[in-house]
Amino acid sequence: MSWTKPPKEEIDEFEKLGNPGWNWQNYERYVAKTEGFIAPSEEVRKRNDYVNMSIEQIGRDGPLKLAYPGRIDELDSTMLQTLLNAGLSKAANPTKGVSFIPNTYDPIKHVRSYATTAFYLPNKDRPNLKVLINAAVQRINTQPAPNGKLDAAGVEFEYDGKVHTVNAQKDVCLAAGALKSPHILELSGVGRKDVLGKIGVPLKLELPGLGENIQDHMHVGVSWELKQDVGFETIDLLRDATHNAKHLDLHALGEGLYTRGIIGFAFTSLHQLSPLADTIYERTKAKILANKDKFPPGLLEQYNIQLDRIKRGAPGCEIICYPGFLSGPAPPAEGKSYITFFAAMNHCFSRGTIHSTSSDPHKEPEFDPHYFEQEVDLDIFTESIKWIRKLADVSPLKDIIVNELNPGPQVKDDAQIGDWIKKCMGSTYHAASSCAMLPKEHNGVVDPELRVYGTNNIRVVDLSVVPLLFAAHPMASVYSIAEQGADIIKGKFNPLEASVASLKLSA
Repeated sequence: MSWTKPPKEEIDEFEKLGNPGWNWQNYERYVAKTEGFIAPSEEVRKRNDYVNMSIEQIGRDGPLKLAYPGRIDELDSTMLQTLLNAGLSKAANPTKGVSFIPNTYDPIKHVRSYATTAFYLPNKDRPNLKVLINAAVQRINTQPAPNGKLDAAGVEFEYDGKVHTVNAQKDVCLAAGALKSPHILELSGVGRKDVLGKIGVPLKLELPGLGENIQDHMHVGVSWELKQDVGFETIDLLRDATHNAKHLDLHALGEGLYTRGIIGFAFTSLHQLSPLADTIYERTKAKILANKDKFPPGLLEQYNIQLDRIKRGAPGCEIICYPGFLSGPAPPAEGKSYITFFAAMNHCFSRGTIHSTSSDPHKEPEFDPHYFEQEVDLDIFTESIKWIRKLADVSPLKDIIVNELNPGPQVKDDAQIGDWIKKCMGSTYHAASSCAMLPKEHNGVVDPELRVYGTNNIRVVDLSVVPLLFAAHPMASVYSIAEQGADIIKGKFNPLEASVASLKLSA
């Protein structure tokens, strides 16, 4: 539910990687079409000094409701003040610094706002819209076109125990996400020759980059036990059935813990967290230069941008404030309350893969994120954790905690921290780039019009087209991609013209 947008430079890098029209100017224009921000009252803003993240930049007229949760607790402010006292700065804009972040939240009904409430329900009675739930796509049926490319003739799907085919007169658009869009394309005969050969699917169109270049965000939590007399209500109360029932009843009144959200964030650079930043940068740069001839096409260009991100202080490190327990390996104790700071990794160098292991559409593909294949990712993660653990000595956090539960005092040196990270980290479920929008010679899968290379009418419109993952939770960007993709499909957007306009504006 966190509504965060990437730094301007990191969206402009889409265009630098060979995608005219995919730049910050167009991103802002399209994401604003979705945003329906409901600004907090002046009273709330005065009471919560961290609601300062240039909220004037958020669109007000879109169908997706955005707001601060009904309850901003003193504990949320305590966590942010600790980050500021530790040396970070308030966010002058939403992409770098410490601030409260809006949620996709309806402040009147106190429920989540999402694609169903914003887009489907207002349009569900339109005669040209048909939605089937639990209808699993199996493959796209294609045929050779006179121009030598592939045409999508229809889509085969399973519904209510039967296989059906819907015929396509215009475009077929995949929006199944980074985990499933490449799977559907492979089952349709599109992708790597070696992958399709192993599963017995006839190759109709070779695209070596399909299912490659996977990037993800990772996180791991550091938890402290709270003193019993500090008076803060945390999410830990909900583990108790009696308290949970009480807060469910309160939610119906627009009160209680179920009106809270995850709103405290810091986006920051490695240099702000670690004295080893320059050492890590130089070591990573040397390794990349030494191995540049071994990389698949297009990866060196991405790595050069990622090196520049470290050097310029891009906010690749994220800290998330969580008012409760969420960490490992030690479990929470009954009746205790906790506080957790997450370290999240946004600019990972490791690249994963997603590939089919069977021609049976019911069998999921193999997801291999290749976490920590590039040692720089573990280096940065370790430095982030070391910085977060030092917060225990910073007020006001140090005044309200008893002890560190996870990773725990037995985890001391860098090697032990690294082992703990590997054991307890998790995906933030932001997987991207499996159908990357890149030049075909750079292992691209779709062009700047989101059309699959070698096809006339198959497009991909989801997070899988992102060529290089950015420092933000991706929901806002998914909506922006969808809006820009809709205009492209309708013929209302010319990438080359939009790129020229952006260059003129910058000049």
